[in-house]
Amino acid sequence: MFLKKLAVHQIIWVATISFLVISCVLAYLGDLNYFFLIIPLFLMLFLVQDTFQASHTIKKNYPIVGRFRYLLESFRPEIRQYFFEGELDGKPFNRRQRSIVYQRAKNVKQTISFGMQDDPNRIGYEWAAHSIYPKRADKQFFRTTVGNEQCLQPYSASIYNISAMSYGALSKTAISSLNKGAQIGEFAHNTGEGGISDFHLEGGDLIWQIGTGYFGCRNDDGSFSDELYAEKANYPQVKMIELKLSQGAKPGHGGLLPGEKNTPEIAKIRNIKPHIAVHSPAGHTAFTNSVELLQFLQKMRTLSKGKPVGFKICIGRQDEFIDIIKAMKNTGIVPDFITIDGAEGGTGAAPLEFIDYMGMAMADGVIFASKVLKEYGLRDQIKIMASGKIITGFDIAKAISLGADACYSARGMMFALGCIQALQCDSGKCPVGIATQDQKLYKGLDITDKSVRVAHFHNNTLKAFAEFIGACGFDSPKAITPNVFYRRIDHKTNESFASLFFNDVENIAKKEKINLN
Repeated sequence: MFLKKLAVHQIIWVATISFLVISCVLAYLGDLNYFFLIIPLFLMLFLVQDTFQASHTIKKNYPIVGRFRYLLESFRPEIRQYFFEGELDGKPFNRRQRSIVYQRAKNVKQTISFGMQDDPNRIGYEWAAHSIYPKRADKQFFRTTVGNEQCLQPYSASIYNISAMSYGALSKTAISSLNKGAQIGEFAHNTGEGGISDFHLEGGDLIWQIGTGYFGCRNDDGSFSDELYAEKANYPQVKMIELKLSQGAKPGHGGLLPGEKNTPEIAKIRNIKPHIAVHSPAGHTAFTNSVELLQFLQKMRTLSKGKPVGFKICIGRQDEFIDIIKAMKNTGIVPDFITIDGAEGGTGAAPLEFIDYMGMAMADGVIFASKVLKEYGLRDQIKIMASGKIITGFDIAKAISLGADACYSARGMMFALGCIQALQCDSGKCPVGIATQDQKLYKGLDITDKSVRVAHFHNNTLKAFAEFIGACGFDSPKAITPNVFYRRIDHKTNESFASLFFNDVENIAKKEKINLN
């Protein structure tokens, strides 16, 4: 009856004090080692702390016991991933997607047994129509030349490259592994907007990305420095220069480098003062409109002695992109490439509103950009690079069928390094030493081993791509057409990409439907 009149927290108080008193008595009588008094003392400490704190109602109402709620929640992602997650359930990449990257990176068995686990009858399911006359597609020809007639140093790029990830966001061992892997596999490594570090100069070809902070080529006031840019743009490792207008995961959002992360090493690379917080503005300060943007790109091309220049954008307001293309026609300044980053792209940290609700998806962006360039007669002069969850041969083939000339991958390359999708990129505690600056964590990432895995992943993915498009009747990426790719649009109908996306602009193919009535 006495206990029924007490609240839960009062019962815990009575139980804990009783346990402490009994333990002290037993220890005094010699029936209990004094060492074991630590347990009731800690319980008493937790009890007092929980009762008199004001941040967590659960811990206040249920002292000690309430702590288990937060303990269980802390390793919920791991429990879910390791024990309960289905092969196709994980986000943003499911277990089957992660597994195929691991297998290809390790150069081990890459086949699947028994049958498909996806549902071919679900709305949104995508597939490709194979040919009874398959062809042989040779992956050694899977390259595209970036550089139009205004470019003096065109670059032969792989159709699959490492997407933008800065040193600072990634560890030095991760960056070194990626760059060495790019050298082994003969593909390009995008630096990200954090500047060119020594770890980017391990022998791999570089695409130097320059963002709103102009890191590595900025004056003390944060403005663009012609001299510093010219110096680095003419590094022999730098093959292309990419001006970042927006990023898929957080378009229209700036960045902040906290003072505690701004080490002397990072500050030297980015040409900033150490130990102070540095903002990357949401927009550029070097130009304010489309004509000035193109003039700035032309200056970058000139200072680099004619290397390919382009810009990266996540399509948002379509009228602004069209305005840039119109300005190309009016000024005669035509960049060599445009990178279309999808809203599904990844990042180390961004507000939820930007990650989930801002920007156009990669497929829609590539289709739109390609259509506009064709309408203005510029498609043949500008290569389109696509970025956004491209990790398999099918993903590459799909992007090319929609209008891309080459593709990027960031998280796929991270999986090749050993990323386990712990979703702790913004914590600085990446357990596999990739997205962290903690030496205790990143020193476990072996550069020699991981660089080979990156190269294996690239090579085996292109091998799978070659087999896939060959089965569809294509002998090269340029031959891929959208009429062999299908999407289920309702429970009775599959419609080709040609019909879904291109008939309103050009007659790529007759409208094709497979009606199941």
